Amino acid sequence: MLYGRGREQAVIDGLLHGARDGRSAVLVLRGEPGIGKSALLEYAAGRAGESFGVIRATGVEYEAELPFAGLSLLLAPALDRIGALPGPQRRALEGAFGLAERGPGDRLLTGLATLGLFAELAAEQPLLCLVDDAQWLDRASAEALLLAARRLQAEGVVLLLAARDGEGAFDAAGLAELPLTGLSPTAAAELLSARAADHPPAVRQRALAEAHGNPLALTELPGALARERPGAVGGLPLTGRLQLAFHGQVSRLPAATQTLLLVAAAEETGDLDAVLRAATALGAPPDSLGAAEEQGAVRLTADHRLVFRHPLLRAAVLQRAPLSQRLAAHRALGETLADGDRRTWHLALAATGPDAALADDLERVAARAEALGGHGGAATAYERAARLTPDRAAATRRLVLAAESATEAGELDRAAELAELASARTDEPSTVALLDHVRATAHFWRGAYPAAYQLLLEGSRAGIEPPRAARMLLQAFHAAWYLGERQLGEVLDGLAALPLSDQDPAGPPARYLLAAVLPLLGRPAPELPAARDTAAEARRAGAAPVRDLVQVCGATLILGRDEETYDLATELVAEARATGSVGLLPTLLFFLAEAELFHGRHRDAEVTATEGLALARDTGQRQWSSQLRSVLAYLAALAGDADSCAGLAAAALDGSGTAPPAGRPWAQWSLALLDLGQGRAAAALDRLVPLTTGPDRHHVSATRAVPDLVEAAVRLGRPERAAEPFERYARWAAAAGTPWARALLLRCQALLGPDELAESAYLSALELHRQANRPFEEARTRLLFGEWLRRERRKNEARPLLRAALEAFELLGARPWADRARTELTATGEAAPTGRADGPLAALTPQELQIARLAAQGLSNRDIAAQLFLSPRTVGHHLYKAYPKLGVASRAELADLL
Repeated sequence: MLYGRGREQAVIDGLLHGARDGRSAVLVLRGEPGIGKSALLEYAAGRAGESFGVIRATGVEYEAELPFAGLSLLLAPALDRIGALPGPQRRALEGAFGLAERGPGDRLLTGLATLGLFAELAAEQPLLCLVDDAQWLDRASAEALLLAARRLQAEGVVLLLAARDGEGAFDAAGLAELPLTGLSPTAAAELLSARAADHPPAVRQRALAEAHGNPLALTELPGALARERPGAVGGLPLTGRLQLAFHGQVSRLPAATQTLLLVAAAEETGDLDAVLRAATALGAPPDSLGAAEEQGAVRLTADHRLVFRHPLLRAAVLQRAPLSQRLAAHRALGETLADGDRRTWHLALAATGPDAALADDLERVAARAEALGGHGGAATAYERAARLTPDRAAATRRLVLAAESATEAGELDRAAELAELASARTDEPSTVALLDHVRATAHFWRGAYPAAYQLLLEGSRAGIEPPRAARMLLQAFHAAWYLGERQLGEVLDGLAALPLSDQDPAGPPARYLLAAVLPLLGRPAPELPAARDTAAEARRAGAAPVRDLVQVCGATLILGRDEETYDLATELVAEARATGSVGLLPTLLFFLAEAELFHGRHRDAEVTATEGLALARDTGQRQWSSQLRSVLAYLAALAGDADSCAGLAAAALDGSGTAPPAGRPWAQWSLALLDLGQGRAAAALDRLVPLTTGPDRHHVSATRAVPDLVEAAVRLGRPERAAEPFERYARWAAAAGTPWARALLLRCQALLGPDELAESAYLSALELHRQANRPFEEARTRLLFGEWLRRERRKNEARPLLRAALEAFELLGARPWADRARTELTATGEAAPTGRADGPLAALTPQELQIARLAAQGLSNRDIAAQLFLSPRTVGHHLYKAYPKLGVASRAELADLL
């Protein structure tokens, strides 16, 4: 029976009720040790009953470095359904669980596979997933579970995760949380009376005072306090008091039983056979287990695993044992277990001095962990292997590997410490450069771009081989992009000086960057090759297509090759989906959304950016979350949705680190466009001047904001404020050489004057617009030309331009601009048509539209789910909501409509 937890029980009951109706839910229970998290998980299991499938797992501190240990335990009942998963997801999970040959791991794919197995298990009845002590889950399992949790929607799954406050690391940002506090005095007294009625009133009163409403303390402390000498343990924190209570319970058991419990506490999986064999080797026969079971210290589960009554009891057993006994327990376990990673780990934990053979074994463990995506565990294994390595050079090499793995795991402080430790042991140039790369990566992801840039630039000049220098400079380019033109120039000079062979995969991207960026800086450059040719050359040289071509995809935007951006991004997105390269999808979807937006495909851009933002949030990519939010803010500005634009821009600008948020240029442009569309030219100008003249002026969004700056400045009678950015834009447009860039240049010239040349400039701009696919910009040119003609009292000539602009703006959903065109048309004396009614697609959410389009192409729910990283039931749920909005009842009707 639970005391004083009526509110929490009601919350859990509500989640279970929703799952019976097909709704999924996730809840994190947080609180101090003993506060009742585990009891609430047991309550949920009881309330679920036989109408739910139930799977469960518990994090264990001592297995936190074994990748996918927790997840394999949780999903063990579902492994017979693994064949139903899409290929990349199935292979990722099979590799993680050792069911197939282990290739390069992808923790994101493993998370999506976890979502798929949840959905498979919930296909016949709702599913309840219980994870206790989530703060001790290995990092790989935690990441997979959290990614799956954030994408649960309509599967009928309830995922309850219990995590301690202030211990371990379980960052569940974005998930619903329920903090647990102490019981009320009344509920605490009821619990104490029920559990400690045989203790004297003075003991119960003292326990009530010291427990502060903690249910475990109310249960365990009375017995300990009754045996305690007055003042013996006063002043200890609650957890310490509870551990002392557990110490007392353990110390009264027979010596052999205490030995067996120590082995059980050291054995991370609860493997009963392994515990009994190792304990026997230490003089504790199997019948020693009986006394621990009678006392309730441990219990056997249905699958023959040995489980402690409470994690604090396990911790108390380990902490009370002398070091020599803990070492002996690990050694016995290692010698008992068959060959494998667990054996190696236990022997490593038992080692007290250098051991070359064991260090070699541990390095192999680390390599396997890395292949599974368990980079945190790999870092620990490499570091431990280095300590066991008698040879100094080999130990240094392993420290370098540990630093690299820690970087991959996102453990930036740890990576920097390991890099410092390794660099103090070597002056070999290539090793030092590699360590600088590790340090720089840590700085970059913290937002410390100057430090990252300096390390990468200096490292590339340290006499290392050209391919490695090129990779350092390509990352330095990314840091320099956020710093300014001087730093970009230095990186490009370094790349140009490298003698890269045609066989080096970094060569084609490096040459493309030089051709694309040097003109932006006003410097001579080689002719820009076609992006497809560059991609094909890189592939022939052995480049990993998605990873190595992503910078080429972004660089196509720099000189306005937006058609090439669209083609290459579409190709790479499809390849990333097929191969499961989920981590790079936010980047690629950002580039694709930009290309769609520039081509006037605003709804497509919204769908693409929305998916990219969801993936960026799921995978913790703050940089791309900021960028994608700011693109969505721009789309909201186009539509005149001031609240959405302001909210998205604020979120994009809410960065962390020492550098400005990555989405700042796009966010500033978005807010300026909103101001300009709503007639606030002064506010737009105040935003656009620093964007187009400051340190971000080389960014794609800043370059393309110059025509808006010119319009705002001219409207205010301050054309001089746009003079310098316009000159730069003119040079850029000449280098870009695209019809649409020249059209916008002519539009700017028409605005800036002289007035007698305006008409010819507008007419030439419209002629160029016919060669480009820029409907929004073409409509704006028609609007400005129509306004100019009306001011010149040439109303008859203005009307067709204004009608065409109005029609285009309405088709694009650019309401402020449509309103402005309608006002201008009315001013010519023509009755302007009322606003165009939205089509049925406007009622769909971006995800509903994306799913409906794929369904209209004939894809099954399972195929759509695999492509969009959802569950088939979620796809079905969204189609169920989309059909009535569209007025259709079948896929055939959907195909006819779309």
